[in-house]
Amino acid sequence: MDGTLNETNWSISTPAGSKYRLYIGLALAIGSSIFIGSSFILKKKGLLKLADKGVPRAGQGGYSYLKEWLWWAGLLSMGLGEAANFAAYAFAPATLVTPLGALSVLISAILSSYFLNEKLNIHGKLGCVLSILGSTVMVIHAPEEEEVTSLDEMERKLQDPAFVTFAVLLTVVALMLIFIVAPRRGQTNILIYILICSLIGAFSVSSVKGLGIAMKQMLEQKPVYRHPLVYVLVGILVLSVSTQINYLNKALDVFNTSLVTPLYYVCFTTTVVICSIILFKEWSSMDLGDIIGTLSGFCSIIIGIFLLHAFKNTSITWSQLMSTVAKERSLPHCDYETCHTLLESMEDPALAYEEDNILFSQ
Repeated sequence: MDGTLNETNWSISTPAGSKYRLYIGLALAIGSSIFIGSSFILKKKGLLKLADKGVPRAGQGGYSYLKEWLWWAGLLSMGLGEAANFAAYAFAPATLVTPLGALSVLISAILSSYFLNEKLNIHGKLGCVLSILGSTVMVIHAPEEEEVTSLDEMERKLQDPAFVTFAVLLTVVALMLIFIVAPRRGQTNILIYILICSLIGAFSVSSVKGLGIAMKQMLEQKPVYRHPLVYVLVGILVLSVSTQINYLNKALDVFNTSLVTPLYYVCFTTTVVICSIILFKEWSSMDLGDIIGTLSGFCSIIIGIFLLHAFKNTSITWSQLMSTVAKERSLPHCDYETCHTLLESMEDPALAYEEDNILFSQ
């Protein structure tokens, strides 16, 4: 009788505890996006303040920003955001935490329109709305991962044949891209550097997830420093993050940022989601409706990020759009100039993407 009662209590408390952990992870992920998105604004404000004083700028090799408190406030905000993001992986599935990183881009775009006087055109506003709606849908249909409470359990999952096969495949493809493809086509094909960052990113997120478990055990006063997996995860994290930073900087240096950012987000998030599905079996308990909802939310975020970045150089407002529609309705046979009033109000896209004319060349 007691065993039955205990089993009943366990079955009742487990879903509640799982939901509680999910909400903590969700709050940490959103808080992380707020801090990281705000950090860009604080840093930019500090750099602009120094530029007004006429001191050497960071792009010119100057280090005057180290004396500006706004820049340090931005750095602290980014540190808090990264710490919150690190902790979020310990409570919520990576399938939920990683896509929510897009919110930092939206927060940065919205705050910049208020504090930096940067214009957010109609494409950007629509992209923000779509990304917020997509994030909401993903939260509603968030999967429940298999709970991993110890490093021993994490080690067993890392030794799963399916994950080992996936990890070997990622490693082989990444090495081929780094040593064979990148030296030949890295300067002309935007996908090469981005794919390297994205494939390696799967290992960094898995390492963060494992180290988050180690942190929880450490708070429970367990001797995690004796477990060799901790040092393996730290080594993988350092190697993968340094590789990501290196090749992401190369991509940003060669190609247009408005294309690098959305493509990197899509490739990185897709790789992390696939890795989490294989490693933590996050979708094994989801029904068809939740799977479709998660994919729909993710696609909405992708479209939103693309609209926010790919068209940020266009100059178009809602009033211009409405006036053009009104003219087209009033004139049954409009001439070329009238029909293309809207297009003429936009910046020449060739100027924005001049360096990207051979991005996807073979």
